Amino acid sequence: MSKKAALGKGLSALLPQMPPHEPSHEGGEVAGEAPRSRLYNFEDRLRLAGRVAEVEVDAIRPNPYQPRKDFGEEALDELAASIRQLGIIQPLTVRALGNGRFELISGERRLRAARRAGLRKIPAFIREADTETMLEMAIVENVQREDLNPVEIALGYQRLIEEVGLTQEEVADKVGKNRTTVTNALRLLRLPPRIQASLRDGSISAGHARALVSVEEEEAQLHLHRQILDKGLSVRDVERLVRERKDRPARAERAAAEAKASANGALTPRDRLEIEALEARLREHLGTRVEIRHRGDGGGTIEVSYFSLEDLERVVELMAGY
Repeated sequence: MSKKAALGKGLSALLPQMPPHEPSHEGGEVAGEAPRSRLYNFEDRLRLAGRVAEVEVDAIRPNPYQPRKDFGEEALDELAASIRQLGIIQPLTVRALGNGRFELISGERRLRAARRAGLRKIPAFIREADTETMLEMAIVENVQREDLNPVEIALGYQRLIEEVGLTQEEVADKVGKNRTTVTNALRLLRLPPRIQASLRDGSISAGHARALVSVEEEEAQLHLHRQILDKGLSVRDVERLVRERKDRPARAERAAAEAKASANGALTPRDRLEIEALEARLREHLGTRVEIRHRGDGGGTIEVSYFSLEDLERVVELMAGY
């Protein structure tokens, strides 16, 4: 094949083809189904495993472990147009099921776009993988993509924990993140469905969501969520509102304690601060040690120190203002 003839076909012009169709040893074709290339023996599977080969699109079934749920229609159309012109640039990854059938491990967006482009065959890297290994490979490959939303990433982490049996630490190692990142992502799944939907469609950011997840009451989360949407609050705005909300009970408790202490004639924390500030002002003005002693009945004494008769005269002059 000349180089000119290979243009516009992507990798397909350079890859080996699947073995030609043969009669099935298991009962023949399914009625109404188009003939497909088939792998019937161990030698064929061994020859193709670990290689990139041309695989028929209709022979690839979707990945049941695909964590990504949203595929933009416009983006798929653009990719399909590119594939019609240039072909598949990056091969898909599949696992061989036998009998010419394959299961997708990664590359569902490219597979969907290839179908839209009308391709019958696409390049694919063929792997041998058991179900658990395939699940792990598919999820890890997908959560490392930059175009997933935070909820999809968190669901991927959760599946690695629940279905593969990994710990959060192991998940972090698999995806190349630190454990705190994984933990914070998983916390987003505690948010109400309405907030998760906004996070999926980009109405709110991951920073907004992390601030909201620190609020315990769902009603309060939804109220702040509505304020974000209606008022265009920034992440810092939401963090400030969350802090103020958490501080309210503490402020109310302090105010009640101060009121009770004041009623009993005792100094409240605020009173002590004010007295300390007055002591500091007097010390600065008189240039000597000053101590204010408050009694429980509301009165008290001011003690001013002097260190010589001349110092006493100086202090008195300052106190008298002459």
